[in-house]
Amino acid sequence: MVLLDGKTLAKEKRENLKKKVEELKKKEGIIPGLAIIRVGNDPASEIYVRNKLKACQEVGIYAVEKHFNEEVNEQEIIDMIEFFNQDKTIDGILVQSPLPKNLDEKKIVSYILGSKDVDGFGIDNLGHLLANQEQVLAATPLGILNLLKEYKIPIASKKVLIIGRSQIVGRPLAIMFLNRDATVTIAHSKTKNLKELTLQADILISAVGHPRFITEDMVKEGTVCIDVGINRENGHVIGDMDFEKIKEKASYITPVPGGVGPMTIVTLLENVYELALKRKKEK
Repeated sequence: MVLLDGKTLAKEKRENLKKKVEELKKKEGIIPGLAIIRVGNDPASEIYVRNKLKACQEVGIYAVEKHFNEEVNEQEIIDMIEFFNQDKTIDGILVQSPLPKNLDEKKIVSYILGSKDVDGFGIDNLGHLLANQEQVLAATPLGILNLLKEYKIPIASKKVLIIGRSQIVGRPLAIMFLNRDATVTIAHSKTKNLKELTLQADILISAVGHPRFITEDMVKEGTVCIDVGINRENGHVIGDMDFEKIKEKASYITPVPGGVGPMTIVTLLENVYELALKRKKEK
């Protein structure tokens, strides 16, 4: 078994990105900029945003957070998005999910310009993804692909099972794997006989948010196991997979924490940098 060490790889990527950001500032006078919009006081969202802001500071990316209370109306958020759309110091805009249930998240996100859609969730970027003309890709799926690439794990012709169909992970990741010639199956809450599918998978990805949802008997020998789940249990963070038992059967496996999570944040920062490069070309 080989541990897919996202924490170490992300650190290397951050160090490399910091050098590129410094060079862009020195040669072109451009500092990549990220705007984060957060609504309400969801504890997890607050932690995620704080980590993103800290990571931006570490690599030299300018970052600003706009926080609204839960009573905010949609138009106020849309107006803020429009402001950032016109702000030439901002290259990427993201709306931290989840939003309070009284707000239409898809509608709100649709107002982010495709050229500043750093999360890759907008219709323009999703359309380009579906057409195999990839532009800005969602950070968690792209982080997973970068992790597989670093460890030279082949994708073409492999049977990939993704458990979870969210717009943040499951759906875009499935298309990304298809674009790389994998055979892809998506499972979800309505899927029957899940174990039959998991035992066929060469690459098994779980993003359901249930601790130890994937057990040892659901994994065949030699499977590549990617655990996207973040669950809190007795003060500890654990994944969707029963790591201690599954690691004995897997060829590769991500730890939780220290696997997909760090890759998500550094990939987001890389997206901001890439969007800043496009700004440079437009100068």
